[in-house]
Amino acid sequence: MSEHHNDANILVKAKKLFWDPLDPWLFYAMLAVYLMSMFLLYSADGQDIGRLENKTLHTILGVGLLLIFARIRPQLLSNFALPIYVIGVVLLLGVHFFGITVNGSTRWLNLGIVRLQPSEIMKIGLPMTVAWFFQRYESNLAWFHYVAALGIIIVPGALILKQPDLGTATLIMSSGLFVMFFAGLPWKALFASIVGFCCALPLIWNYGMHDYQKTRVLTLIDPSKDPLGAGYHILQSMIAIGSGGVWGKGWLNGTQTHLDYIPESTTDFIFAVFGEEFGLIGNILLLCVYTVILGRGLYIASRAPTLYSRTLAGSLTMTFFCYAFVNMGMVSGILPVVGVPLPLVSYGGTATLSIMFILALLMGIANQGKQKNY
Repeated sequence: MSEHHNDANILVKAKKLFWDPLDPWLFYAMLAVYLMSMFLLYSADGQDIGRLENKTLHTILGVGLLLIFARIRPQLLSNFALPIYVIGVVLLLGVHFFGITVNGSTRWLNLGIVRLQPSEIMKIGLPMTVAWFFQRYESNLAWFHYVAALGIIIVPGALILKQPDLGTATLIMSSGLFVMFFAGLPWKALFASIVGFCCALPLIWNYGMHDYQKTRVLTLIDPSKDPLGAGYHILQSMIAIGSGGVWGKGWLNGTQTHLDYIPESTTDFIFAVFGEEFGLIGNILLLCVYTVILGRGLYIASRAPTLYSRTLAGSLTMTFFCYAFVNMGMVSGILPVVGVPLPLVSYGGTATLSIMFILALLMGIANQGKQKNY
C-alpha cells in the first residue's frame, strides 16, 4: 500500500510541477498548431526531416519557457521591462552602426557565437515596458502620459524602420499602441490619430517609404503587371491556395509546392502550402484553432487583476492576431508582401520561441487571476 501511495504522491507532484501552471486552452491549441506544422514542413521541405527536428527542438525549448514563465507572477516580470527595453534599444543602435547586411537590409548583430536580431527582443520588451509605464502612473493618468508612451513606442520603431524593416516595425509599434488602447485611450484621440495617419499618407508615400516598399504596394494592386518579378510571390501563392479548392489536393500532393513554384514555402508562404494541400476546410480548421487562442487571450485579459496584466495580456493577444492576419493576408493577396511568419507554423527558431514566450506570459497572467494574488 505504501508503494502505491508513494507512486500516487509522485504523480500528484509531477502534475503540479508540469501541468498546473499551463492553461489547457492555450496549451492544447498550441499543440494542435504544432502538429499541423509538422505535416506542412515535411511536405514543403521535400519530405526532409531536418527542419522537423529543428522545429521539434525549438518547440521543446518553448515548452520549457512555458513551464518557467507561467509560474512567475507578471508583477515580478514587470521589474525587468525597462531593462529589457533599454538593452533592446542599445542593440538596435548597435545594428545601425555595426550590423550585418543581408539582401540589402541591416537587421542582425554578429556576437561571435550567435547572430542576433534585436528587433525580436522588442516584440516582448516594448509592450511590457508600455504596460509598466501605465501601471506606474495608473492613479493619475493624463493626456501627456499617452504622449510619453507614444515616444517610448516610436524610438525602437524608428530604429527598426532604418534597417529597413517596415513590416516588423509596424507590428512592434502596434503592440505598444494596443497597450495604450487597453489602458483607456479615449476614443476621440484614437479617431483623431486614424484621421491624422490617413492625412499623412501622401507624405509617408513620398518621403517615408523606400522604392521597394512602394513596389510592394503597387504590386498588391495589380500583381499581373510583373508576373515574373515583383508579382511572382503573390501570384504563385494565390494560384496554390485557389487550386486547393474546398478539400485540397491531399497531403504531399501539392503541385505548386513540390514543383517549387511557391517561394519561401517553409517560412513566410507556408500558408499557401496549407491551402493547396488541405483546401478551404483545412484553412477553416486552422482559423478555428487560432480563434481559440485569441478568445482565450482576451478572456485572460478581461479577468486580469491589475492594469499591467490586463494591458499586457490584451496587447500580446492582439499582437498574435496581427501576425496571423498579416501573414494570411499577404499570402492571399490582400496585403503587401512583408517578412512576417505564420505564428507557430512557419519554420524559424526565433519566431517560434518569441510566440511561445507570448503564450507563457499569457499563462502567467491567467495563473495570477486564478491565485487571486491581488
